[in-house]
Amino acid sequence: MAKRKTTVPPDEKDLESVGTEVLPPAEDAAPAEEDMAAAPDPSREIPVSPDEDSGLAGEGSPDGDAAQEDALLEESDLSRADSPPSGEEFQTAPEEQQAAEDETYGGILQELGGSAPDGEEPLTLEQSDAPQSETEGFSEDDLMLLSEEGASSAEDPAPLADRPVRPAPADPRRNRILTIDARDEIQTEAEREATIWHEIQNSYRTRRILTGSLDGVEKTESGLTLAVVNYKGFRVAIPVKEMMLYTGKMPSGREFMELMDRLHRILNSRLGAEIDFVVKGYDNDTRSVVASRRDAMLRKRQTFYMDTDELGEHLIYEGRVVQARVVAVAEKVIRVEVFGVECSIVARGLSWEWIGNAREHFSVGDRILVRVLRIQREDLEHITIQVDARSVSATTSHDNLKKCMPQCRYAGRVTDVRNGVVFIRLNNGVNAIAHSCYDLRAPGKSDDVSFAVTRLDEEQGVAVGIITRIIKQHL
Repeated sequence: MAKRKTTVPPDEKDLESVGTEVLPPAEDAAPAEEDMAAAPDPSREIPVSPDEDSGLAGEGSPDGDAAQEDALLEESDLSRADSPPSGEEFQTAPEEQQAAEDETYGGILQELGGSAPDGEEPLTLEQSDAPQSETEGFSEDDLMLLSEEGASSAEDPAPLADRPVRPAPADPRRNRILTIDARDEIQTEAEREATIWHEIQNSYRTRRILTGSLDGVEKTESGLTLAVVNYKGFRVAIPVKEMMLYTGKMPSGREFMELMDRLHRILNSRLGAEIDFVVKGYDNDTRSVVASRRDAMLRKRQTFYMDTDELGEHLIYEGRVVQARVVAVAEKVIRVEVFGVECSIVARGLSWEWIGNAREHFSVGDRILVRVLRIQREDLEHITIQVDARSVSATTSHDNLKKCMPQCRYAGRVTDVRNGVVFIRLNNGVNAIAHSCYDLRAPGKSDDVSFAVTRLDEEQGVAVGIITRIIKQHL
């Protein structure tokens, strides 16, 4: 009796490398079928435990004076809170984590594209049954134009209803809009929306970075906080966890609710800012889009801070002048985004001239020039920079000091009062300090005063003197 040949099932390591079922030889196919029932299924997938969520990581911000830093510096505290050091490079999430993210974004799309609650009736306008006159609601100029149209129609021998209607030609060139300028092309509203929607689809497939403006902050029915970004008329929803406002592990319980309220206030202060994002999902039926700002910022960090050119230099280095976006403004601090990395600039780093209120000079959405003073490149998710805007200006405080003469009087505005010292910005751009005031009233912030120069401090670049009188108080 001939011996039966048994087929040994491949081990699990071979299954992972090959990914297909291993078949026995052709001549032994029939005997092997009896043993395949007892052998383990080689095509069965081996479960792989998903990686733990590493959370959102961000960046730090330079320290400023405690008296000057206000609501914006909360973001710097968030960036430094519970951020574990990591030396590993940024890697793509595994397939299981990517599937979980896709499921999360899919749930957001379903929630955004949901229909209105049952029982709610659509709003309608009340209509009056009384007939309206054809000329009611028109001004004299409107009636004059309508009379011209009536006169031209009266001269027409054939009414419009009796004229034969020509069939639409089949030539596609005849469907083009006739423009006033020769060889000019105009897109209809439908064509423009189709083009923009194609850009959104292309961003989802190629992970291309798009830029929009932060227009709102919303909460869904499930309690999820969303940042609403306007991209050329389309509404893009970004979860607050993907805005890269907080670094470290997410807390739970009461601490989580307090953190969400704090992030909600930060988002409200950023309304109108330019936001980079990468589309993570979309719905063609409801035209809903979900995106991630975190992915866009990490890609920019890799390009401008980590990658090098043919000479081995980074695109952004210490001492280089770059363009930055203003994302939030307070009284003494502004927050800027420099190619994927955010940092704060206190008032003394904004201009050589003393600034009483930064809101009078900067607005959310502005683009300013800054000089990079310091860079710390630990890894992709932990990059810290320090920038200032006053070093970009060609005119310094010492140059402005030449505009003042001792024993002369100049008009200026009080920028701050601290410990009995009055800080004044003269109208000619010179910074001044006054230790005393001849007016019976006490000078306050934003007051217009008359300042007498006693001496010029060349080392500090300020004029020292006294306030002779208060021109106008701003109470």
